[in-house]
Amino acid sequence: MEYNFSEIEKKWQEYWKENKTYQVTTDKSKPKFYVLDMFPYPSGAGLHVGHPLGYIASDIYSRYKRLKGFNVLHPMGYDAYGLPAEQYAIQTGQHPAITTEQNISRYREQLDKIGFSYDWNREIRTCEPEYYKWTQWAFVQMFNSYYKRQEPRTKSQDNGCARPISELIEHFEKYGSANLNVAQTEELHFSAEEWKAKTEKEQQEILMNYRIAYLADTMVNWCPALGTVLANDEVSEGLSVRGGHPVEQRKMRQWSLRVSAYAQRLLDGLDKIDWTESLKETQKNWIGRSEGAELNFNVVGALRATPLQFTVFTTRADTIYGVTFMVLAPESELVSQLTTPAQKAEVLNYLEATKKRTERERIADRKVTGVFSGSYAVNPVNGESIPIWISDYVLAGYGTGAIMAVPAHDSRDYAFAKHFNLPIIPLIEGADVSEESFDAKEGIMINSGFLNGLTVKEAIAAAKKYIAENNLGKVKVNFRLRDAIFSRQRYWGEPFPIYYKDGMPYTVNEKDLPIELPEVDKFLPTETGEPPLGRAKDWVYKSL
Repeated sequence: MEYNFSEIEKKWQEYWKENKTYQVTTDKSKPKFYVLDMFPYPSGAGLHVGHPLGYIASDIYSRYKRLKGFNVLHPMGYDAYGLPAEQYAIQTGQHPAITTEQNISRYREQLDKIGFSYDWNREIRTCEPEYYKWTQWAFVQMFNSYYKRQEPRTKSQDNGCARPISELIEHFEKYGSANLNVAQTEELHFSAEEWKAKTEKEQQEILMNYRIAYLADTMVNWCPALGTVLANDEVSEGLSVRGGHPVEQRKMRQWSLRVSAYAQRLLDGLDKIDWTESLKETQKNWIGRSEGAELNFNVVGALRATPLQFTVFTTRADTIYGVTFMVLAPESELVSQLTTPAQKAEVLNYLEATKKRTERERIADRKVTGVFSGSYAVNPVNGESIPIWISDYVLAGYGTGAIMAVPAHDSRDYAFAKHFNLPIIPLIEGADVSEESFDAKEGIMINSGFLNGLTVKEAIAAAKKYIAENNLGKVKVNFRLRDAIFSRQRYWGEPFPIYYKDGMPYTVNEKDLPIELPEVDKFLPTETGEPPLGRAKDWVYKSL
């Protein structure tokens, strides 16, 4: 018997629509089940094969759970903000809302033809004020919160979680910065009297150091032609995927979310979820917990009257005697401070070339490149001078943006030392470093002063103890997980619920949400480099 899919599909899809077959209501007699798909971005090209590939699988599962007696919620929506609609608006002069609506209509038509069992009564569009009112509300909560770390030997629910920033202000007024165990950008020290003596602006600047949603200068992928910051996956070989425009690394003022504060909780939470061990291991590597030490190095040069000190993080403090050079990330603020006049031209040329590469490309590329700064650091345990280099295999966002290089026992340091003919000092008995680094973390220490004769495990503990007792640094836990960046150079996206006073950000009153997009004459950045919202006229905040 021939299956007349055109007739049968049309008949039953009309029946589902008329009878609201998949509309979900509260039914306490049935167990609940929630199936959520990743919302598509409604581009002008319509659905691509990747959309139904995932949606069909989740739809099959939804239907299966319904037949098993579950009350299934299976919604659909559209991730409707983004760069493509804005670029099309720039090219055609149409408002992004118009093309987005047209694209959504086309997606809906295609999704309906496939016959998915969505509850369309719960459709979400991220460009609608009714939706982004709540993303703005969430941002206000994060801006007005700080992260209080878990106190040792306590199980209070108030610890290891976000707390109101007002509590932190109360602490400052009574104790200053003393006795704080909180997530922060940098460690600050001030008394209660000093806090009270500061102006409102100065206090707001200090609070920015602790807020979960905060402003900071961050290295980003900046595309001048598109007038926006791009994610790593939007850049390939120094060009934007959309349009093929040049992209460069640039430090810009950006909103960030202090997700790094939750790193340990994310790790601990992996033990409580039903995932495969391989997936959990991937997550652990992404979070990247490292136990080690921060070491302070002094920089001394002929042109420097007083020593400059900078810090590196290392998981292998036991290798301090094998450090034969230091490496700075190209974006590090230390680069300009440590580059000597004789090396300035060479360093600037290197920095210019590095700006064209994303961090992802730098991590993947094993090619050795670098330039000498002209300055030297002093090894804190033996007083020897160590040359300071600059190379793109060191990233500014991890640790302190500077490393102590131990080429005998690290493969990337080894390749760098071989390329630039720098010394390689083996620190483990029997280690053959004639052809490659010795990366094993077992053996007996040699060439290591007070650590000689110890096993590697013993030496790591002894080195950390020595560093702390002699005020050479401090023992620390570090994470690879970084804070999330929220770029806002585009027009077609929800506005931050923020207004500025004396150059400092303040959140709007919750009762005034949502803050909707203003009308602008163009969707391009202004002539002075401000984002498109800078074109809005009379767009000022007045609490209702």
